[in-house]
Amino acid sequence: MSKIHAVVLAAGQGTRMKSKLYKVLHPVCGKPMVQHVVDTLGSMQVEDIVVVVGHGADAVRATLGEGVTYALQEEQLGTAHAVSQAAPFLQDKEGTTFLLYGDVPLLSAQTLSALLTYHEEQQAAATVLTAVLPDPTGYGRIVRNEAGEVLRIVEHKDATEAERAVREINTGIYCYDNRKLWKALAEVKNDNAQGEYYVTDVIGILREAGEKVVAFEAADPDETMGVNDRVQLSEAEAYMRKRIAVSHMRNGVTIIDPASTYIEADVVIEADTVIQPGTFLRGRTTIGANCVIGPQADLTDVQVGSDVTISYAVLVEASVEAESTVGPFAYIRPGTQIGRKARIGDFVELKNAKIGEGSKVPHLSYIGDAEIGDGVNIGCGTITVNYDGAVKHKTTVQDGAFIGCNTNLVAPVTVGQNAYVAAGSTINQDVPDNALAIARERQVNKLDYASRMPRKGKKQS
Repeated sequence: MSKIHAVVLAAGQGTRMKSKLYKVLHPVCGKPMVQHVVDTLGSMQVEDIVVVVGHGADAVRATLGEGVTYALQEEQLGTAHAVSQAAPFLQDKEGTTFLLYGDVPLLSAQTLSALLTYHEEQQAAATVLTAVLPDPTGYGRIVRNEAGEVLRIVEHKDATEAERAVREINTGIYCYDNRKLWKALAEVKNDNAQGEYYVTDVIGILREAGEKVVAFEAADPDETMGVNDRVQLSEAEAYMRKRIAVSHMRNGVTIIDPASTYIEADVVIEADTVIQPGTFLRGRTTIGANCVIGPQADLTDVQVGSDVTISYAVLVEASVEAESTVGPFAYIRPGTQIGRKARIGDFVELKNAKIGEGSKVPHLSYIGDAEIGDGVNIGCGTITVNYDGAVKHKTTVQDGAFIGCNTNLVAPVTVGQNAYVAAGSTINQDVPDNALAIARERQVNKLDYASRMPRKGKKQS
């Protein structure tokens, strides 16, 4: 197989999106559209990826980073003009070049690989990726000869009645012999009503030069969908969500209701995990085997071990080790590490906290900027008082300690190994190992107090 190159057109503003965000940066399943295209090419080990930028060039560069080459289209003079901006980087190279678009995020590596294989088997100068649609109205039609080669691409408005009856359309995606592409591109003229240079003209130029031009039909026409407005964006999102869910299910994951489950593109889930309805898995979340996630769990950039249960909980930039439970109604904030066999219960908030193996924070507690050892019990209503108005301070609770209900741990403070803190205490000094700390007012009973108080509902004189 020859060397593979790619040109990705991402210079358009996308006015129909009616957005301050440039079109190709709108996300589909958690990732900008143009990032999907570049990642797909990267999975195919494409040697050179040239992204043609224009509107929002700096934002596109900031999104894609340094893994690609950028060509700037300062004026918007048509698709052929856009492709020509990549010439300085590719025109002297051998091999095959893809032409793709930053607003076509659904193309799979399988489809592009099949297109490439067919192109090279046919030894063609250009191969057009086509799709057969039930209603091709508005699309350019593929006109073939008896040998199946492409004679021309006819736009709908210019097509005859016979040509309009053709349901095979041009997707705008191509494979080219790299050297022949640049030679033909130099001959494209702008003698049309718009005064623009169209890359579709390359096909006619190659045919007139006696070159072989063929077409390859996409197995799934939906993959070739371009996104021009918010309606199409939602359609692309729905398609990719379904594809992601199907992929996970075929790899051994049970998704109870895919229609009510949202899983982004880079999420990894191991086999025999069950995803309950209403669950959102975002970013680079990874989930081990034999877990139950959901219902109503929302995880963003979370690493989850095996045999973990998470329900009705929100977790962000955190980790949960094997055999732990989180929820219901827990909020796990960035920097939190939950150890093996830990239990995080209802109405618990953790932030930048390390919870040791087998430790429990069962309910109604806030643990922030803290390190909790192994085998610790945190009683209901416990709060780490970590913020003095200027600086966050750390609380340390060592292995085996028992923290009674309704306790304030005023940081910086350390509770030693196997120590006890009595319920209702406010602890602002370190507690030694094996000690019992009691920090609360002595109870005082005022006898006959009620008789001296006005009764409710009694009229006062």
